[in-house]
Amino acid sequence: MKEETLLYHLKSEQCNLRELGFRKLVENYQERVYWHIRKMVVDHEDADDLTQETFVKVFRNFDQFRGDAALFTWIYRIASNECLNFLRKKKKRHFLPWMEAENELIQKIDHSNTFNGDEIQRILHKAILGLPPQQQLVFNMKYYENLKYEDIARITEKSVGACKANYHHAVKKIEAQLEKH
Repeated sequence: MKEETLLYHLKSEQCNLRELGFRKLVENYQERVYWHIRKMVVDHEDADDLTQETFVKVFRNFDQFRGDAALFTWIYRIASNECLNFLRKKKKRHFLPWMEAENELIQKIDHSNTFNGDEIQRILHKAILGLPPQQQLVFNMKYYENLKYEDIARITEKSVGACKANYHHAVKKIEAQLEKH
């Protein structure tokens, strides 16, 4: 379903049209949002919960969507904020410094039956998890999802220059980690 049609259904006053629009929106974006989140939080259950929470927020706050950006950009912004908040809360809840929280995520990769990458992919993913959250977010969107810097800037609510700098620093840190292996 085209984005314009989705928007029409979601803005409809008729309950069943709005519900249909939301179902179609979830069908169109759920998998992309799930994998966007999963790259950040690693754990399937956490990613599943955050994906669900993202779409609940999309539904509740749809009236706030201004349409000045693409719908997927707005949804990704919500998903990205959910990830960053989740990681912040996890760190605070367990009184973990960021490095310990990062090590916990890395351990999940090593002991996960759902991670099906080879050793090189495992090393790359661990290096990405070693990045500060904002750099990790920008790197994932640019490298894996091939988003334009302008879209990443809208999603993260940062300038294009800041996104380029985050990506550049992320690449340098990842290269340094990969050289160690």
